[in-house]
Amino acid sequence: MITGKVSANDIMGPVGIVQAVGTVARTSILNLLVFAALISVNLGLFNLLPLPALDGGRILFVLAEAVRGKPLPPEKEGYIHYLGFLLLIALLIFVTYRDILHIF
Repeated sequence: MITGKVSANDIMGPVGIVQAVGTVARTSILNLLVFAALISVNLGLFNLLPLPALDGGRILFVLAEAVRGKPLPPEKEGYIHYLGFLLLIALLIFVTYRDILHIF
């Protein structure tokens, strides 16, 4: 999405995922299990992105602390994680809005 290789139409939020689960569930239980595994792996990889408020962001802070030799002040780190959280909420609202538009 950022590089232009993936369009906003290719991203699903919670509403789109529920629709996709319904579609896959009508095919077979095996397909549903594979789809559930794909969602789980996808969420795990997303969580490793180096964004504040995610585990990947925490790893980034730990690495930065190791390089600097001292930790970032907790107030600053908290503020950065808060901004990352707001970014994630904004992304959630955006993809959910797009999902709802696809329904109607």
